[in-house]
Amino acid sequence: MKQPTKAIIAAAGFGTRFLPQTKALPKEMLPIIDKPIIQYVVEELVEAGIEDIIIIGSANKRSIEDHFDVPNEDLLANLRAGGDKKKPYIEQIQAISEMANFVYIRQKGPYGNATPLACASHLISPDESFIYTFADDFIQASPSRFKQMIDAADKYDGAVLSCKKIVDESEFDRYGVVAGESVADGVISMTNIVEKPGKANAPSDLASVSSYLLPGEFFKYLDEAKANFNGHGEFTVQPIMQKMIDDGRNFFGVEVKNGTYYDTGDKLEYLKTVIDFGLRDEKLGRDLAAYLTERLK
Repeated sequence: MKQPTKAIIAAAGFGTRFLPQTKALPKEMLPIIDKPIIQYVVEELVEAGIEDIIIIGSANKRSIEDHFDVPNEDLLANLRAGGDKKKPYIEQIQAISEMANFVYIRQKGPYGNATPLACASHLISPDESFIYTFADDFIQASPSRFKQMIDAADKYDGAVLSCKKIVDESEFDRYGVVAGESVADGVISMTNIVEKPGKANAPSDLASVSSYLLPGEFFKYLDEAKANFNGHGEFTVQPIMQKMIDDGRNFFGVEVKNGTYYDTGDKLEYLKTVIDFGLRDEKLGRDLAAYLTERLK
């Protein structure tokens, strides 16, 4: 597949697990130290060569648009008044708006993770690949997960699902597990995904999480699925991908190496993420480690 230059980020959820905080502030804008969650995802996409980022949101997501917009003059005037010590902040916030071309679309359609894709289908041509990802979970890896996915798509000539190796038995009941033939360490040529199979029935130890690298042809299958959707249940990507696999299209489950999966849509996992990033922070890490050590005595 061609090197993708476009990405779709699903960001329309209400974040009900974080109410009342998310009544006014989108969950994607919750901070990890000094950046909102979604900025980490965007930075990772840009690093992998993505130029156009399509964010599928909803009515209460205006702050996401504002964050990636040019800084307003009131803020700039305040920072300029602070002299040289505030100059790095000016450069930092201006750089955010210049990272990529941003497109914002309000989500319309049935509940399910295929609907954000349907909302953006007119912006992806059939001959280009694209990345589909989420704004509240990600894999921090080196090299980045998207670079690893793009390399795998190029090597194996097919769509790629980012995966994590299951390390705890309970995860077999939390994630979809990829099935198929192992073609390399951490790479499975897929026949299907088994949703939450439990350890006894799991076809592998690779769980599909966080992101997809798909061909533009996907939207032809999505349109067909949407036309046949009866309005009951969720409108999801898994049956659409399965139809493509059944038609002979190549799909690969690829373990993201040297990475940690963070699900910041969960309260406890969000706290763990903040702590992990805080401990790795050059300025904060040592003092935070000392504080946590003292608190845990």
